[in-house]
Amino acid sequence: MSQSHPSQSLSQALSRLDQLTNWERKPRGEMRVGLEPMLDLMQRLGNPHRSFRAIHVAGTKGKGSVSALLEAGLLRAGWRVGRYASPHVDRVNERVSVLGMEVEDDALAKAIMQVLDSYESAKQAVTAGEDATWFDVITAAAFVVFRDAGLNWVVVEVGLGGRLDSTNVVFGEVAIVTNIGLEHTEILGTTREAIAREKVGILKPGATLVTTLAAGDAAGQVLQQRADELGCEALRTDLPADATIAETNIALVGLVFDHLGRRGETVRDASARRQPIGAWLLEPAVVEKARLPGRMERFDFTLPPALRNGRQTLPIVMDGAHVPFNIEAVLRDITRSADVGGDCVAIVVLASDKDAPGFLEVLSRYVAHAVFTEASGSGRAHAAKELEALATSMGMACESEPDPQKALDLGVAKASEGGGWILVTGSLYLVGALRGTVLGSAE
Repeated sequence: MSQSHPSQSLSQALSRLDQLTNWERKPRGEMRVGLEPMLDLMQRLGNPHRSFRAIHVAGTKGKGSVSALLEAGLLRAGWRVGRYASPHVDRVNERVSVLGMEVEDDALAKAIMQVLDSYESAKQAVTAGEDATWFDVITAAAFVVFRDAGLNWVVVEVGLGGRLDSTNVVFGEVAIVTNIGLEHTEILGTTREAIAREKVGILKPGATLVTTLAAGDAAGQVLQQRADELGCEALRTDLPADATIAETNIALVGLVFDHLGRRGETVRDASARRQPIGAWLLEPAVVEKARLPGRMERFDFTLPPALRNGRQTLPIVMDGAHVPFNIEAVLRDITRSADVGGDCVAIVVLASDKDAPGFLEVLSRYVAHAVFTEASGSGRAHAAKELEALATSMGMACESEPDPQKALDLGVAKASEGGGWILVTGSLYLVGALRGTVLGSAE
């Protein structure tokens, strides 16, 4: 079965699901008021969210990569593991990982149909579940899949915020807050402290908080305060300020594994003689296995003959970074590596709820030329022309082209002229729109 063409049963389930409100595509500015719709669905489905142990992951950036590392490490330890993530790059199955593999079409279709039946029952009974959203249903379906697969552990990535996110019906024995930056400010609050309050909403009595944020940091203080109120232990990474994104993620996950090992969790492997779980699980093969599409993903794009100019290929890096502190870290890490050289040409989409001036200010310091475009899926993107006008006012060399494929062509032509490289960034929807083309060329 082709990766990009779902089975008939999954297509039918998704078309039935698409009639529901999709929070990811809604204009921001409104936030759900409670978890009652999700809790109603869970009850109607026999509480699948209680069938597995969970690690819950929130944060402005790095949730996906941290979740993938946790999953890979726990699989290496011999546990039956699942992972729930969002959004997807190429297809919806990416959101639900079972034993390290994307969920099968038919298993996902069956679970979605089951949840939609519960939603219909809630509508008839006029109970809270009648207000379930698209994301509620996908989340509930993931939990049904995990229960049916008989998993021990599930790594659950928060969709948006934490406190009121659909995933917050689970009890995360470990609650991770990767970091806090200004994002979704019209929903989560306009300060890092306010956003921290929403994200630490995943912490529950009896759980352990793990974060990269120092106790002295303004947002870190909010996390510590909440941990103290609930009587929860708080663990922090201790890293130099110039640690790379990869080093930070590995340190955070290592802290979680060491904690689980101290709590008596062991490797499920007869030959290991009940060896405690620990940071040692993060060996190179495990880290490699945890790589995700659209996160610092590098390709060698084959240039058309007319643009070769002495070289056959052009480096393209794809990363869905969309907040200033993260694009800064991404560009810093890429430019430190010897993998790319010459000027950077960026192809950029930004959702309308993102800090465009802050994002472009960072880009202007690293990027020689930007091509602004648009990608369907986010439903609330800045128009390419708007971004071009803003960037021009900031003194950036740039142009706009609403069609992402044409924007890629423009970027390739520009980068090949100057012997540079391309960064596709600002949105995982843009990565999804262009990744097939780039993959096809790199093969």
